[in-house]
Amino acid sequence: QVQLVESGGGMVQAGGSLSVSCAASGRSIRTYNMGWFRRAPGKEREFVAAIRRSGSTIYYADSVKGRFTISRDNAKNTVYLQMNSLKPEDTAVYYCAADPHSDGLAQSRISYNYWGQGTQVTVSS
Repeated sequence: QVQLVESGGGMVQAGGSLSVSCAASGRSIRTYNMGWFRRAPGKEREFVAAIRRSGSTIYYADSVKGRFTISRDNAKNTVYLQMNSLKPEDTAVYYCAADPHSDGLAQSRISYNYWGQGTQVTVSS
């Protein structure tokens, strides 16, 4: 079983950048597809981005495409989300998640068995 801990959230003005990280322990992330989700106040948790075990395939939600970049370093057991050109609507708690089963990348949260505790990202206008 893998444990996930997010870090790097914070507050930034609109148009700014933030990077959040997800450090894994207990098991190598090489065997997991990894994803980022977010939950804004009063909304459901939604898919943001996912990256395949090898890093060869990446998906983004349309709302972040061209602004966010997901990456992974399997040697460091860490997944990253670089967020540029941030908007107030990106304000949310960001969660890292691990999917041990899917061959393809999943955008549904039910495919992800393991979750971090989340890190708050706040974008002011």
